[in-house]
Amino acid sequence: MADILKAAFVFVAPEADPDIHREWIKTPAVHLVTVGVKDYAQAAATCMDLVQNEGVKAIELCGGFGSRGTALIAETVGDGVAVGAVRFDVHPGLGNVSGDTIFA
Repeated sequence: MADILKAAFVFVAPEADPDIHREWIKTPAVHLVTVGVKDYAQAAATCMDLVQNEGVKAIELCGGFGSRGTALIAETVGDGVAVGAVRFDVHPGLGNVSGDTIFA
């Protein structure tokens, strides 16, 4: 059997709690955890925890993360972890602005 890819999808939403708003989906090839966070600082801490304690090697960020938020996460987790993002110029779940406007 091939190695299993451990990946994460992280979304930002007001009042999200990464200890509560977290679910794993496991297929034979990919184990994906979806985690909600309330802001960029919590996202950085959560992503680092996922890398260090869960073995996550790929992180996809929701469209609420702007360019600065995406860069923060990539810098936080470092080389060896792929970081990507869904792109919106503005995000409907964040009052039609980028997370960069709110959190950066």
